[in-house]
Amino acid sequence: MTTPALQRIAVVGTSGSGKTTLARQLSGRLGLAHVELDALHWDPGWVPTQAEIFRQRADAALGSDAWVVDGNHPEVRDLIWQRADTVVWLDYRLALIMWRLTLRTFRRVATREVLWNGNRERDLHAHFFSRDSIFLWALRTYGQRRREYPVLLAMPAYAHLRAVRLRSPRATNTWLASLPSAQELRRSSPQR
Repeated sequence: MTTPALQRIAVVGTSGSGKTTLARQLSGRLGLAHVELDALHWDPGWVPTQAEIFRQRADAALGSDAWVVDGNHPEVRDLIWQRADTVVWLDYRLALIMWRLTLRTFRRVATREVLWNGNRERDLHAHFFSRDSIFLWALRTYGQRRREYPVLLAMPAYAHLRAVRLRSPRATNTWLASLPSAQELRRSSPQR
């Protein structure tokens, strides 16, 4: 049995679940371009780009035949999911997500890691004691994502999608290891 080609993959899940990490791994393993939606969404100074410009950026980034995109931005979901062949949903336990989010936030603040368009994580106070906290965002959206993704994936408009729901890092690693490498895909593709 051969694995169907994965050419256009959307990786979704709650903030902190590991979407970007998995998208980078898929990009490397399958030889696909990686599109990070947050890089298209956030302008300098943590200013969200205007919706129409965001859609234009996403449309341009998804113009090729093969890519892996990560993010949960509903304002461009239709562009992505209509073109995708696969949606990978990282549906991990909330405790694990919050732990990963904590580690990621502390690392980014400590190293002053540059994220998108020159943005860096705000100080820890902003993450723990403000309404803009990524932790509050994760808590607010966790249940929402778990309710909405099964409904979205059952919609006729997305019947063409292969849905891969991964409930643990171990399941994700097993699934990733089961995929053919870019070299294997090239060797098995018919010559033109």
